[in-house]
Amino acid sequence: MKYKLICFDLDGVIFKEPNFWLELHKKFGTFEKGKKLTEEHLHNDYEKLVEEVVSKLWKGRDAGPYYELVNSVEYNKGVKDVFDFIKKNKIISAIVSSSSIDVVKRVKRDFQVDYIFANKLVIKDGKVSGEFVWPIGAGKENKTRIIRELCKKLGIKTDECIYVGDSDVDIEAFKEVGLSIAFNSDSDELKKVATCVVNNNNLSEILKYVK
Repeated sequence: MKYKLICFDLDGVIFKEPNFWLELHKKFGTFEKGKKLTEEHLHNDYEKLVEEVVSKLWKGRDAGPYYELVNSVEYNKGVKDVFDFIKKNKIISAIVSSSSIDVVKRVKRDFQVDYIFANKLVIKDGKVSGEFVWPIGAGKENKTRIIRELCKKLGIKTDECIYVGDSDVDIEAFKEVGLSIAFNSDSDELKKVATCVVNNNNLSEILKYVK
């Protein structure tokens, strides 16, 4: 099979940290409250999570810590090697993530990613506005929908697509694509549905399957 598109989750795959938003809670000093809200609402009421965190807990906060985090989160090992391979082999690349569009734009700039999809924390006048745009939400079926739409736009089949993810919210996307790679994942459920499993944090380990 000649794969024509490779899609990546972001947190825990491209970047070391598994959850950008929980890291932002640490920056804002709201970690304990934010962790509790995330555990309560992430998988069953994402709209409620947005309301409680963005519209209440973070609204009006200075955006400085947010931009500091966007610019400081660390890449996993092997990321450059992977994108060098993708470009050399003319494979289309995409990031489909429930993380921040601003940190995804950083990856696009650094590695010339073709398509990016993520959620957006709206900043106005240097402050968190209380607004949040979430086309991906927590992931799950939204990731699958975007992969289908992107494949249709590109004129390819979803079984010509690779998806690399690390958490339960990637399970639906894994079932949609031709090659699914569970990367450095703690999720037994994800590993069960994955085509391949990489049990370390060097992203270049996926290349033996992509090749």
